[in-house]
Amino acid sequence: MPKKLTIKHLVVLIFFVASLSFITGCALTDQKAAESTEIKPDINILRVGVTPNAPPLIFKKGKKIIGLEADFAKELAKYLGKSLRFVELEWEDQIPALLDNRTDIIMSGMTQTPLREVRIAFTRRYLESGQMALIRREDYVRFSTGIFSLATSSGIGVVKNTFGEYFVDERFSNVNKEIFSSPQAAVEAVIDKDIDMFIYDAPMILYMASENEDKGLTALFALLTRENLAWGVRKDNTDLLNSANSFLQNPNNEKMLKKMTQYWVPFAR
Repeated sequence: MPKKLTIKHLVVLIFFVASLSFITGCALTDQKAAESTEIKPDINILRVGVTPNAPPLIFKKGKKIIGLEADFAKELAKYLGKSLRFVELEWEDQIPALLDNRTDIIMSGMTQTPLREVRIAFTRRYLESGQMALIRREDYVRFSTGIFSLATSSGIGVVKNTFGEYFVDERFSNVNKEIFSSPQAAVEAVIDKDIDMFIYDAPMILYMASENEDKGLTALFALLTRENLAWGVRKDNTDLLNSANSFLQNPNNEKMLKKMTQYWVPFAR
C-alpha cells in the first residue's frame, strides 16, 4: 500500500514544482520555456534549436539556458505571440533538425555562410563578429604580429563543423589541427599545453579568456575574419523568416536589442 500523502509532503511537492517553474523561465508571463529534444510542430509554440555551450551567446547556468540568444528568443516569442521551447541539440544536428521540422529556428551563434545558405535561409544579421584566437598569456608576444604569426603554431584547436574549422582548413592547412567536440575541451587543451591556440567566434573567445584569466589565458584581440551571426530558418518557412526580420528591424525594439547585446557582448557595435 502506498504511504498516505501528508500535509508536509504536499508542501514539499508544491515547493519543488514552483522551483522548477522558476528555473525554466518564461517566454510569456503564463508560459514556460521548456528544454526538450522532441516537440511536435505547433502554431502556438516557437521551437528554438540551441547548443548551450557557447557563452556569452547561449549557455547554461545550472539547468537554466541563458545568454544573448536566450534573451533574444524570449523577446522574439513575445513578439510572435507564441510560447518558447528550447530544443537542446548537438551542434552538428542543428541544421538537420531544422530541415526535419524538429525545430523552427536556430538561435545558437551560427555564422551565415554561403554553403549553409544552400540548405537554409538566414535572417538579417544580429551581430557582426569574426574568428579570434585564445592563447596562453606567455605566448602573446610570439603571436602578436597578426594572422601570419599563427602559421608558427605547433597546434591549433577548433570545434568540429564550425566556421573556425573551415577557416583553419583554408588558411593553415600545413599546421597541425586538433578537432574538439566542445569549446570547453579546447580551452582545457590550451591550458594543458596540448595545443598552442584555440580559434573560435570572438564573443566566446573573449568570454573564455576572461573566465580563465587566472589560468594564464588571454585572447589575440584582432579579428581574424569578418562574419555575420544570424538565425537559421527553413527556406519554406517564409512567414517566420519575415517575422524574425521585422522583429530585428522594428524601431521599437532597437534600443532593447542594443542594450541586450552590449550587456552580453560589451565590444559589440
